[in-house]
Amino acid sequence: MLDSNIRSRLLQHYPMLTELSAGEMETLLSSAVALTLPSGATVFDEDQACQGFPLLLGGSLRVIKSSANGRELQLYRVLPGESCILTSSCLLGHTRYQARGVCEQEISMVLLPVTLFHSLFDQHPHFRDYVFNLFTERLTDLMQLVTAVAFQKLDQRLAALLIARPSPIYATHQMLADELGSAREIVSRLLKGFADQSWVRLGREQIEVLNPAALAQLATA
Repeated sequence: MLDSNIRSRLLQHYPMLTELSAGEMETLLSSAVALTLPSGATVFDEDQACQGFPLLLGGSLRVIKSSANGRELQLYRVLPGESCILTSSCLLGHTRYQARGVCEQEISMVLLPVTLFHSLFDQHPHFRDYVFNLFTERLTDLMQLVTAVAFQKLDQRLAALLIARPSPIYATHQMLADELGSAREIVSRLLKGFADQSWVRLGREQIEVLNPAALAQLATA
């Protein structure tokens, strides 16, 4: 049974659940499971059956696609108030996961059982609209990712990534490489080039942006 604090956070982040009747909310609170997972934990893996529908209350989740040679590409992030469209797709299509979900930061979440997800999806338009709206938003994100990978050079994508985050950026070169779907050695070489031009200052697991205008110009070249 979820306690009152989790119930309050759940309704704060997922207001469409306020449409549930008292009895339906009671069913949700009694059947859903509250979970806390540490940074780096695998939430789901490729070819794994879906165990439920996650609703994040804290932390962040990275959804990653891996290649046969071990390279990885981040598809999207899931934050509190959001959920994972890959999970929705698996539940609605009765398929297995085609990517991996990893905790970027410690995650607190509520996991809805599969049967409860289908009941909410079938009976409540607000919940169904929430799921479909997420599909629309994520599809836009994925189209932008495909466009970047297909048509932009890696230095442009790296520059865009750097200026999209608050400085200083606390990340290893490997973490940036994973997000860009590249090799650490290539990203390190590009960062050194940026540093040589005084666009960034490199530290231990830290990057300070010194010239965002120059990086923005490169990103849009």
